[in-house]
Parts: sequence; structure tokens; C-alpha cells
Amino acid sequence: MGTFQAIAPKYVISTSFEIEGVVEKSDVIGALFGQTEGLFGPELDLHELQKTGRIGRIEIKLKSKKDKTNGEITIPSSLDKPLTALIAAAIENVDRVGPCAAKVTLDKIEDVRAARRDTIIKRAKEILHKWTIDVSPGTDKISSEIARAIRPAEIVSYGPEKLPAGPDVKNAKSIIVVEGRADVAVLLKSGLKNVIAVEGTKIPSTVINLSKEKEIIALLDGDRGGDMILEGLLQVAKPSFVARAPRGKEVEELTPKEVTQILLKKTPINKLKKISRTRTPIRKLKEKKEKKEKKQITLPDVIVSLSSELEGTLEAVILNDQLDILEKMPVSELCIKLKTLDNAHTIVFDGVITQRLIDIAGDKGVERIVGERTSGIVKRPLNIQLLLFSKINTS
Repeated sequence: MGTFQAIAPKYVISTSFEIEGVVEKSDVIGALFGQTEGLFGPELDLHELQKTGRIGRIEIKLKSKKDKTNGEITIPSSLDKPLTALIAAAIENVDRVGPCAAKVTLDKIEDVRAARRDTIIKRAKEILHKWTIDVSPGTDKISSEIARAIRPAEIVSYGPEKLPAGPDVKNAKSIIVVEGRADVAVLLKSGLKNVIAVEGTKIPSTVINLSKEKEIIALLDGDRGGDMILEGLLQVAKPSFVARAPRGKEVEELTPKEVTQILLKKTPINKLKKISRTRTPIRKLKEKKEKKEKKQITLPDVIVSLSSELEGTLEAVILNDQLDILEKMPVSELCIKLKTLDNAHTIVFDGVITQRLIDIAGDKGVERIVGERTSGIVKRPLNIQLLLFSKINTS
């Protein structure tokens, strides 16, 4: 039969046979190879399958009595299910052994891997049971320590400005500078603890001082706000590398995987293209018009009063068109509460005016938003007046 390779079978084909006459094992083997040869091309010939290790040694058990021979055929297979079934059907099709009539019947095709899995699972249960009994008392403590190690670190306050930061800023050789507190939280979830936020477009003195001692990596939003912070950093903190979120996306929206990928692609500052400060004439005209309009605006006393009262409180107030207070809440609940109101006209709050808030306010018919600062605004609304505490409280 020639040599064949040892295989790790996936399946075992088991058949039984009846032969009208007395035959030997070699007669049965010859019939199997002879009557299946060429049925499905040379690649599925039994000789070729054994040589390439796709089927194993064919085992024959037989006994003769009263001029009849009965027995079993066992064939291990490493073929896939369809081809194993095809081989089983071909074996079952053998109808003669030598000059004697024969009948071959498929008994079963056993999945060897399933039986092996059952054995492994049974043994695994035994191991786990013994392990549980023998485990040392200190295991629970070790497990809890490991669990704490993979939890995100908590945000700390750093410097005189109490900037949101990770716990490693002081001791790290390099720090990652981001825009706001939410960005710090995202980086902590990514396992990066050497992060600090500037909390606005003006670069705090704490960050400027850190840049004199440490390598600065700027990780900024992919919008105009990110451009402005980068311009400020380039003037006073001189970062070594710059990484940006995709255009129109904020750092706080990134997954830990995206944060890692973006930081791996950070750009050395000497290879960074100069930020264009050129604006189209239309943009300039629009900005001049907005500035002119802002100078002509006279705010109701209630708005001026609320902007002063709310500054530094992290609270928000929603008013109707008569400037009566509809709702007062923490800033963190503003967007949720706004969605439930139908007659909101003005929002005054000690927080950041974002694109998300503007979009919700636009859907609810809000005409005026007064906040502490703006961030990440890609599309400025034409029908909503945006005002900042700094402009109102110093006017």
C-alpha cells in the first residue's frame, strides 16, 4: 500500500460488512482501494489520501463462519466533514470482495475532537475542584489587588490653577497635554496617567512651567478649538510632538485603542506643517459683522444678574421667552433636562458651550445660550446667540 503519514484524526468512519464467501483482510483492503479508485479524481484516491496523511491506517476485523464472512472497517480521517462523508459513502458503495458478493453498511462517523473535548472538560472540572479546595487564604486579597491595578486612575488637581490631571504628571519625564477634564478621563481609561488639561485656549502657567522641565506631547481635538490651543502651545510651551483626533472629532470621543493609535502616529514638532492663519474674505466679513452685532446688543438685567450669580457654581438655568426660570439644575444634567422642555428660550450656565448642546438647543427652539466658554464648535448657529460670562461680567 506504500507509506503514509501519521495523522491527528478529526473523525473516525466505522462500517460493518457481510460477504458471501470466505475472504482474508487483504481481499477486503484490495476491494476498498480497487472499487473507489478514480471515482472522484486522483486527489481523493485512497492511496493518495493515505500518503498525504489525510486518512490513516484502515483497520479490518473479520471472522468467517458457514461460508460467510462478517466484520468491521475503521478509517480515521483528517478531512473536513463533507469529504469525510464522501469517503464513507464511497466505502459503503463497495459491493464485491474478490468473486464474492458483499454488502457494506455505515454504522457511524464519530467526531474524535468532541470526545476529546468532553474528556478535557471533565478533567478541567476535576482540576478546578481540587484547586478551589487547596487554594491559599491569600488568593482573594491578591485578586482584589490585581482588579484595582486595572481600574482607571482617578483625576487629580494639579498646580495653582487646579488643572485636571493624571497622578503621574509630577514624576513623568514627558506629559500629554489635552484640552479638558473629559479628555483626561479618556486617557486615564487608556492607561495613560501622565496627562494634564489646559482647560481653555489660554495656556496656564502650570503647563508653561512643566514644558521647561519635561517633554510635551499635545493631543488635541480635530477642530478649530484644537488649532487654537496648538497655536498657544507653540508660542509658550513648545511641545516636542503633536497628535490630533480625526478632523471634526474630539479626544473625549476616542476609544482607548484609538488613543493609542493616534499617539503612535504623533508628529515631531519640526515636521509639523505651519498652521494657516489665512481666512477667506467672507469669513472676515462675517466675524466683523458678528463683532459689530455684539457691541450693539443690550442684555436684559435678569441675564446679566444670572451670569454673575452662576459663575463658579457649576449650575445651569433654563428660562422661557418671558425670562421666567423654568428649571434649575447641575450643569451635568443640562442636556438631559433640555430635551424634556418645549418652551425653552434662554440658557445660562457655568459650563462649556459645545456643539452637542447647540444642536439640542437648536432642535428645542432656544435663541440664546450664555456660558463660561466654548469648545469644539464646528458649525456656529445663525439663529442662536452665544455669549460668554467674561464678556458680560466685565462689560
